[in-house]
Amino acid sequence: MMEMRTFWQVITQKQTTIKSAAIVLMTMVLASRVLGLVRDRLLAARFAPEELGIYFAAFRIPNLIFELLIMGALTAAFIPVYTKYITKNQQEDAWVMSSTLINIGFIFVLILSIPLLIWTESISSMIAPGFSTDEILKMAAFTRFMIVFQLVPLVIGNFFTGILQSHHLFFIPAAAPVVYNIGIIICVIAFSSTLGMWAPVVGVALGALFFMLIQIPPLISLGFRHRFILSLRHKGVIESVRLMIPRTIGLAVSQIDSTIDLILSTILGARMVTVFNFAQHLQQLPIGLFGATVAQAAFPLLSQATANSDEGQFKKTLVSAINQIMFFILPISVFFIVLRIPIVRLVFGASRFDWDATVLTSITLSTFSVSLFAQAVSQVLTRAYYARYDSKTPVIIGVITILVNAGLSILFVQQMRYPVWSLGISTSFASILNVTILYIFLCRKLRWIHSWDVIRTPLLLAIAAIITGVALYIPLKLFDQLVFDTTRTVGLLFLTGVTGFIGTAVYLFLVWVFGVTQAKSFIELLLKFRHPKSIFLEPATEVVGNGSQEAPMS
Repeated sequence: MMEMRTFWQVITQKQTTIKSAAIVLMTMVLASRVLGLVRDRLLAARFAPEELGIYFAAFRIPNLIFELLIMGALTAAFIPVYTKYITKNQQEDAWVMSSTLINIGFIFVLILSIPLLIWTESISSMIAPGFSTDEILKMAAFTRFMIVFQLVPLVIGNFFTGILQSHHLFFIPAAAPVVYNIGIIICVIAFSSTLGMWAPVVGVALGALFFMLIQIPPLISLGFRHRFILSLRHKGVIESVRLMIPRTIGLAVSQIDSTIDLILSTILGARMVTVFNFAQHLQQLPIGLFGATVAQAAFPLLSQATANSDEGQFKKTLVSAINQIMFFILPISVFFIVLRIPIVRLVFGASRFDWDATVLTSITLSTFSVSLFAQAVSQVLTRAYYARYDSKTPVIIGVITILVNAGLSILFVQQMRYPVWSLGISTSFASILNVTILYIFLCRKLRWIHSWDVIRTPLLLAIAAIITGVALYIPLKLFDQLVFDTTRTVGLLFLTGVTGFIGTAVYLFLVWVFGVTQAKSFIELLLKFRHPKSIFLEPATEVVGNGSQEAPMS
């Protein structure tokens, strides 16, 4: 009974600082991403890269609808407006607004789904011109199933996530993607021998249902009761839609860029779709683990600081978030570049994933990894704009850099005939350009142009990461073949583990010598694992006064 009470306390405990929220998010996102890699490994072991290319391509149309309707609404509009209502103790208005927006999202999904279901084959042939007729028919069938059975639970579930995060409840929303991957894994293991490629497709629908259902209990405990209403004149609904429109336009351009990547990779062959997606999944692991989690943890605090007109708190929260992201993301970028082939072999090295696919995936991963820091930091910078009710600036900047990315991708693949890894180069260039412009404009808004305090820690971390890269490369070359037999999985595992341990030790030593405060916080976190409950439960004294917080811990 005591264990159950403690577990319930953990999942219902509010996280009121970036550090506590980020720890919860990182723990669950790590579980989700690891399960995602397990899912990919199972897929690579059971299906050929050409088959998996069709499966990954089938996500393009459902992802398009989901990104336009939900990601724009949640990040740019819903959470800031909802947070403003609950900060001012107007919970009833918050419930009315959330129910209305959920209903609007549901209606839009139904409306958009009808023409997409009718003309699926035609649309599929347009976005996958390199596929054969049989591949197009399979892709269209998978796409139809995902539209019907995946979209609605994901749309509703993500609004649930926004509500819970606005109340500083991060554990269950972060666990939702975990159960999503569990649904896919269950179906792959249980049904791949009988259903073939339909097994993971059915798993996507099961995972989406799990994603939505797991968030209902904490919502009920908050007092949420969904209402089938359309209060279109509600001020919160109007404000959310107004903020959402620019973000949706930006996402539409982003989806064009993603579609161009799919088109170009299908021209190179169905197996190149798998190579590109596997490399993306690997590089998204640290972005999701450290970029998205810290940004999600900071977003309600940034929104609250804006609602309270607390400029000092806003700046402290943002700087703390950027430093935390850079501390983790920079060494991982170096690891992915130097240890690219061992990492890809360990994760995807199944019998049906051959050496050529391994090499191409590893090169693509390294080209993505150059911009991991930019992709991660841009998430918190973008949310800083949204928290200040400015959704236009990041959208305009995003549109410009996305067009640059799309143009470079077409140039590399169509004109210069480069392999699939060139898509990673164009993404990295555009991502670095994007974060640079976002940072310059935000500095002007917050008058940080000459602030050494803002750039000091990231600069020191970058120097430490570069030195770490050298410290990784030397033992990698010495140990490969001379010490470990990397033709076998055990030898490969030892090579990666020993080299990674040396690199990690060098990096932590350097940041400690440089006096970076994040190193001390990281060591304190490691020590907390002696008492796991303390990682998730924080003292209530962190909440001070009328909903305000102490300066976020680094």
